[in-house]
Amino acid sequence: MENSLVENKKAFFLSGNALKIIGAIFMLIDHIGYMFFPKIELLRVIGRLSFPIFAYMIAEGSYYTKHKLRYFLMVFILGVICQVAYELSGGGVETCVLITFALSILIVYALQFFKDTVFNENIKIIIKCLSILPLIISVLGAFFIDKYIKLDYGFFGALAPAFASLFKKPKTNSSTFFNYLDNKIVSLISFGICLLLIAISMGKSRQFYSLLGLIPLIFYSGRRGKVNLKYFFYIFYPTHLAVLYLIQILIAK
Repeated sequence: MENSLVENKKAFFLSGNALKIIGAIFMLIDHIGYMFFPKIELLRVIGRLSFPIFAYMIAEGSYYTKHKLRYFLMVFILGVICQVAYELSGGGVETCVLITFALSILIVYALQFFKDTVFNENIKIIIKCLSILPLIISVLGAFFIDKYIKLDYGFFGALAPAFASLFKKPKTNSSTFFNYLDNKIVSLISFGICLLLIAISMGKSRQFYSLLGLIPLIFYSGRRGKVNLKYFFYIFYPTHLAVLYLIQILIAK
């Protein structure tokens, strides 16, 4: 029995930190291909594996964070800063992925609030019915923002972390329903359906390769990792873009 447990732990060997580093490498390859080697399709295909990893980690962070407001503001403010820099550098109207993830965080929060309220036996039925309003408002907000401003990865991109955490247990009740469904297999299937919807809605054949991003997530251990890389992605994202942009300017000269 003990050997079986050890083997299971070894099978799920990728921590959250390791996944973020892998996702960052895929992202770097994607952006190098986009900025310097647009004719090499393989680089863009490899880059499709980045979004699923970070979207899944956003789902995990949104569910487990004890500082919900700080987590949202950190992603949102950095997204705004990156967006301003993107616009000043001559970018289009599409928002950066951090804006998409900021909306994702709100949707996951609203989803969890709804589940926590509905499955709490001590809350009145009228409150339970009203608890769905934040979820409806956040989802509709993402829909209309995408419609008029155009989110990176679109409306379904904003929903992806919510799909990953759709069957997470309510924190107020250990319902039998969620005891059966709150597991990695169900989470990845639900998440994979959303990745498929993203690819279909974007109408780009290369986006279907994002489903390969589920492979490293299969080996996710559920643990953060020994080293605290909490802010790694938030530093890496604007830094690598700035460095690549400067290199592009130097080459152009």
